[in-house]
Amino acid sequence: MIALTAAALLTPQDQIEQALLLLEGGKVAEITSRAAREIPAGCRTFNFPGAVLAPAYLDIHIHGGAGHDVMEPSENGLSRFEGFLAQHGVAAYLPTTVTAPEDHVLRALEWLAKRIEDTAATARARPLGIHLEGPFLSHARRGVHPPENLVTPTLARFERYWQAAQGHIRIMTIAPEVDGALEVIAEASRRGVCCSLGHSDSDLPTARAAIAAGAHHATHTFNAMRPLDHRKPGLLGAILTDGRITADIIADGIHLDPSVVQLFLRAKGTNAAVLITDAISATGMPEGRYRLGSFEVEVRGNECTSDGKLAGSVLRLDQAVRNVMQFTGWTLQQTVQLASANPAAVIGEKSKGVIAAGADADLVVLSPRGEVQKTIIGGRVSD
Repeated sequence: MIALTAAALLTPQDQIEQALLLLEGGKVAEITSRAAREIPAGCRTFNFPGAVLAPAYLDIHIHGGAGHDVMEPSENGLSRFEGFLAQHGVAAYLPTTVTAPEDHVLRALEWLAKRIEDTAATARARPLGIHLEGPFLSHARRGVHPPENLVTPTLARFERYWQAAQGHIRIMTIAPEVDGALEVIAEASRRGVCCSLGHSDSDLPTARAAIAAGAHHATHTFNAMRPLDHRKPGLLGAILTDGRITADIIADGIHLDPSVVQLFLRAKGTNAAVLITDAISATGMPEGRYRLGSFEVEVRGNECTSDGKLAGSVLRLDQAVRNVMQFTGWTLQQTVQLASANPAAVIGEKSKGVIAAGADADLVVLSPRGEVQKTIIGGRVSD
């Protein structure tokens, strides 16, 4: 058994002072405090004075980092990327594809499915499934997704992606106004896929029809969407007012002004808002040119562009947490939920994103300001 002590422990509902956390077999065994319980004899004990224990982060929209793009079939590259994620508090993630020629996407799905099915325990972040971003997107709001590779959603096309991924598609971003989208949303939802509305020029009635068909999330809200109009609110009108739909944002200070982050969080609240990075291979690397799927992106400072358009980010999820605290004045406890419990709930992961008896022992040790001091994955704690 492993014992962890810290100044505090965060859950979405509570904050335990002078926390004592017991781990066994890669799971959380008991949550208590030093005042309520002695450390059991024989425990391997790790003390984190002045620090905060929180659930490790889960990034449900990420294309790469540490010089590696997740669509590239490189074991060494993906391992470096997963180690980089772990350094920044992320214990699990959804490798996210980008629109590309179909054979390229199918090969990437096959490669990622093999990685997901490899259950070997490591101290690196673990892929839980795949986020299919494209090719079922709007030409009008495609962003940098190559227009020649966008296709109309059909059940047959979805089936090809599903089979290549061995059923590991957990999120699919789709524009609801594209012909055939509602039928594909209904079928994908029936299979347990989270259909996420994005890269869309949808009007409000079509967005509501998509939610009725099973869609229940929104991809990088405000970005690659029809702007909010007070008479024709479009997809954003549904996202900001419908309690059935969760939504994510890129809180890097580039994709959204801090005031819009505040507006979004007031609309969605602490339970329906999610932080993502949309990070590309350049994350954690010097400025230069990097791959995103089948095309190149130029990185200058913290901005990633292709043909003058924003193309992902170099944001880390721990930085997103700190940014939201700075932009909004939210507490660490409130903000951590947006990067842990909430994304886990979006994809139906009950053992991730929480500190609870029986949950996976995936934890991040934070300073009171949200800086990552250590990440614990599957109960593996290094000295």
